[in-house]
Parts: sequence; C-alpha cells; structure tokens
Amino acid sequence: MEKSKEILPEYLQLQQVQKVWLSSQAIGDIAFAFTYNIILLDIQDTLKAPPPENKTMKKASATSILITTFFFLCCGCFGYAAFGNQAPGNLLTGFGFYEPYWLVDLANACIVLHLVGGYQIYSQPLFAVAERWISNKHPNSEFVNKEHRIKLPLLPNFKLNLLRLCFRTAYVASTTVLAILFPYFNQVLGVLGALNFWPLAIYFPVEMYLAQNKIRAWTGTWTVLQSFKIFCLLCTMLALAGSLEGLISNKLS
Repeated sequence: MEKSKEILPEYLQLQQVQKVWLSSQAIGDIAFAFTYNIILLDIQDTLKAPPPENKTMKKASATSILITTFFFLCCGCFGYAAFGNQAPGNLLTGFGFYEPYWLVDLANACIVLHLVGGYQIYSQPLFAVAERWISNKHPNSEFVNKEHRIKLPLLPNFKLNLLRLCFRTAYVASTTVLAILFPYFNQVLGVLGALNFWPLAIYFPVEMYLAQNKIRAWTGTWTVLQSFKIFCLLCTMLALAGSLEGLISNKLS
C-alpha cells in the first residue's frame, strides 16, 4: 500500500506532463489547418471585378476562418468530451469502433472529397513555379511547351500538355508514397504546421501590412502587431517542441 501511494503521485505527474505535450502538439495540428494564406493571392487572381477582388477575398477569408474554426472546435471538444485524455488522433478509426458502418464510410468519403480538392488548390503555386522554370530552361521543347487539343465524346475539347501531365502525376504519386510511409500522422502534421504557420501566416503578412500602410515603429498599431507576432512565435515554438517530443517518444516506445 505504501509503495502504491508513492507511485501514484509520480504517475499523476507524468500524466500532467503528457497532457501538456499533447496540448502543444494539438496546437501544431491546428496551425497546420490555418496556413491557407499561401494560396490566397492565387485564388484572388481568378476573381473578377467588380466588386474589387480584395473586398471579395476579405469576406471569403472571414467566412472560411469562421467555418474552419467552428468545425475544429466541434471535433476537439466533442472528442475530448467523449474520450478525455484517450481521445485518438483519428476520430474515425482511432478508437477501434466502426459502427454504424455507413456513417464511418460516409465520413471517410467526405474526407477524401475534401482532401482531393484541397490538394489540387494547395499544389497549384508549386506546379506553376516548377512548370514556368522548366519552360524557361527548355523554350524550344515541344514536350514542355506544346499544347495538344484533346476531343472526347460527350465532353468539351480541352488542351493537354505532356510536361504538365507527367510532372503532376509524378508529384502526386511521390507525395502519396511518402504520406503512406510516414508514421505518426498527428506528430508529423504538428511539425509541419509549426514550421509553416509563423513565417507564412504571421510574420510575412504582418510585415507586408506594416510596410504597405507605412506604420511607424512604436505606434499603437505597430506595438499590437509586434506583440501578436511574438505571441504567435511562442505558440509556434511550443507546438514544434510538443510535436517533436511526440515523434521521438513514439519512435523510442
């Protein structure tokens, strides 16, 4: 009995430490979902005026942030309410319960639909940069620059570029293989989210806003934005530490 009394406080302390690490890892997972700003300009280029593109994009961004935040809060709060500290990273399969089957299958189908569309949008900037660079390197290559007009029955005509077809297919296949090989899904997402969030979603937008509006140092707006930037940096460092700890502990266990 005495030994059990001595072990219990240590166990509770370890549980508290583990909860801190998992919470910081969750911050990294959340940060991964909010780095969409890297594609905002590409989406804005596709909009037509009037109304002005920046006003339309502002409304769309506010709406998307509210919807995303709502769904993530629902998943996090309901998952914690149902499973507590044992809440799995994947609510669909992590708890070993697959009934009703139709509901789990429907949820997985919705996730596939979401990821296929999101993957296409997020990859467009990379595709554009890579294809432009290859085209500049090989301006006389038909494989790189020639557009082939394809006509299929019951479908409108469309243009096909062999470089685009081969490069994008190879890219999707390679990233899919890497995703399959990567273990520890949540921890990897946390690391990626922590590495991308602060520089892409906080630092560069804040600095561009300050430069564009010519906000002088030590004014009220400048102080608030700098404080916000430092706060987000601390959260990012915490998320990175928690995600790395999760990777290392899972690797060693």
